[in-house]
Amino acid sequence: MSTARITAGYLPGLGDDEVQWHPLPFAQGGLRLEVSVPVLTGAQMQALAQRVRAAADRHLRGMPVAEIIDAIDRAIARLLDRNDPYRREAETWLPVVSGYDADMVRLGLTGFFKTFRAAQLRRFVAEDFANPGVLDGFEPAPKGGAVRAFGPDLLVHSWAGNVPALSLWSMVCGLLVKAPSIGKLASAEPLFAGWFARLLAEVHPPLADCLAVVWWSGAGGETGLGAEGAAALYAQADTVLAYGGNASLDALRRRLPVTTRFVPHGHKLGFGLVGAQALDALKAPAVARLAAWDVMRYDQQGCYSPHVFYVERGAPVSPRAFADYLAAELGNLQRRFARRPLALEEGAAVAKWQQAVEWRAPSGDAGDGEDLLIGPADAPWSVAYSDSLQPLAPTALYRTIAVLGVDQLDAVVPVVAAQRAFLQTAGIAAGPEELYRLAGLLGAAGVTRISAIGAMSMPEAGWHHDGRFNLLDLVRMTEIEQSAEIAAQPFASYAD
Repeated sequence: MSTARITAGYLPGLGDDEVQWHPLPFAQGGLRLEVSVPVLTGAQMQALAQRVRAAADRHLRGMPVAEIIDAIDRAIARLLDRNDPYRREAETWLPVVSGYDADMVRLGLTGFFKTFRAAQLRRFVAEDFANPGVLDGFEPAPKGGAVRAFGPDLLVHSWAGNVPALSLWSMVCGLLVKAPSIGKLASAEPLFAGWFARLLAEVHPPLADCLAVVWWSGAGGETGLGAEGAAALYAQADTVLAYGGNASLDALRRRLPVTTRFVPHGHKLGFGLVGAQALDALKAPAVARLAAWDVMRYDQQGCYSPHVFYVERGAPVSPRAFADYLAAELGNLQRRFARRPLALEEGAAVAKWQQAVEWRAPSGDAGDGEDLLIGPADAPWSVAYSDSLQPLAPTALYRTIAVLGVDQLDAVVPVVAAQRAFLQTAGIAAGPEELYRLAGLLGAAGVTRISAIGAMSMPEAGWHHDGRFNLLDLVRMTEIEQSAEIAAQPFASYAD
């Protein structure tokens, strides 16, 4: 079997022959790929940081945000064109490095890219800034004086590889606040960030040197390949935006200077609430179909993916029947978007989770009021049903989901509140009044995003990731106080 080879990363000012390269092997569906990622020395990393800073000072800092949005939009338009070479590369190789079904990746990329068109980016900026003009210059402040927002002196991104093209989100954030950026590739998905950097340089050449994409082993880079370069970069960064596991993020936080702004996005637990209003014979199958999509997309690898659906009793369709609908829909989706093959430890985790459910289940065919595992034991999906309220806990991922019957949805609130530090997305299927009432309770419990079931794994443009501001958290505000304006008046040329 032949092996294709791709050089990853994006290193303005450095030739391929000047850099050490490390191969990352991937294989999927009869295709083999070797991705060569760049390993920089400390001196090379320092020079790269100086280069992107200087380029940003020349080109990016002075660009109006409207022009930056236009450049991003032109790049995204090409990524949405399935005949474009970059899009063809993405559709060909992202399924190989991620292991996800090719059609799932194709649909996922299209849905994701659409949230970065110009209209959505303008909403994105307006979500964080009442007056987006503060990104371009000093603007009048309501209290008097003027205010302006400045992006980081050097923004470092540390990306996770659980979802293809995840790096696009933070790269766009960095561009919108006019920050010179250097991103660290994830070993599990080392391709997209470099492609986007090259594409952006093509559609708007002045931006070519304003960002770079590098690699080292591990999240924090304390030891191993590229450790010297990682240390040199983190010593220069004034802002670090990082994705990954909580342990890795904690290790990274501890190695940064206390003056470095650190914006982490770690593990989260998503869940859904299905009210009695959504559980008649017409609505329940449709909600179950949408819930199955949320479970299927990228095999629950997103921080917004559901682990548990709490389903209210007392409706024409019981929670157990809803679980059966959900299992049937997961079976249908498996035929369309096959789950990726699991590594040994991933398969063991799924088997352990299934076994724990089976140990709780009685023998024979269970009905309402009993615990059971729905579906064949060897199926590439699993639905665990229980008619008792249980804590919110992670499943084994890879299309394993729990459905719990409850008397009232209000009873779920204190249960999920116990996981406050890990809450993010809740999907709700309920009427308008119930939606807002539950949203108030869940928000107080720690939930930061409430979506429709079916949209849990497809956040809107400009959503407040983990309840924070995507752009405001990256900038510092500089104020000209009214006293300075008044004091300047006697020195004006027209004062005499």
